[in-house]
Amino acid sequence: MLKGFKDFVMRGNVIDLAVAVVLGAAFTAIVNAIVKGLITPLIAAVFSKPDLKSVGNFTINNADFSLGLILDAAFNFLIIAAAVYFVIVMPVNRLMAALKKGEEPEPDAPSAEVLLLTEIRDSLRTR
Repeated sequence: MLKGFKDFVMRGNVIDLAVAVVLGAAFTAIVNAIVKGLITPLIAAVFSKPDLKSVGNFTINNADFSLGLILDAAFNFLIIAAAVYFVIVMPVNRLMAALKKGEEPEPDAPSAEVLLLTEIRDSLRTR
């Protein structure tokens, strides 16, 4: 039972996934700091509010609604997604494409006719 667990944990993709989660959390903290410290205040200044969370607040029958809270979450998601794409995904795709340029594609498997002709040729040589 422990051997199976050890094999599972020591598999390369599990370790890679753990590293990716840790780096993703650290990267998200950096992007959130940029969004909260620079971009959100700029957008909030347009609306003359301290932050996006206080934009579009209203109350109906003692129920508080906040459109700014939704806008803030959506904006954070878009900024993080754009940062991940432009900082991680796009450079990795370019790197992978550059590495593939040096490789020759594997030849296609011979067709049935070629295999049959090869077999006939080899048979004729042995006679």
